[in-house]
Amino acid sequence: MSKPSSASSAATADADLIVIAMQPVKSSQLASIGYDAGSKTLAVTFTRGLGTVYQYPGVDPKVHADFLAAESIGTFFGTHIKPLPFKKFATASDGAGKNA
Repeated sequence: MSKPSSASSAATADADLIVIAMQPVKSSQLASIGYDAGSKTLAVTFTRGLGTVYQYPGVDPKVHADFLAAESIGTFFGTHIKPLPFKKFATASDGAGKNA
């Protein structure tokens, strides 16, 4: 799977990171999904790679709920989430940032 392409490939500064509880999902593409209702920020990690967290600001709660309920999480992501602007955060596992 290719990485989302709506933002720079460099990891964003940790100062912008919103700590969001993640829940594992059954998907061949995504490992976990989280949502912060206060900031309307959706977070995802992928099954491939080092656990980098991608955060998508401005996502409505209904989109998050529909995402979790989707028959295919990967297809829903590709259609509804991937085109959105995002921030990319390295995790402690790749030595460059904090683990969310």
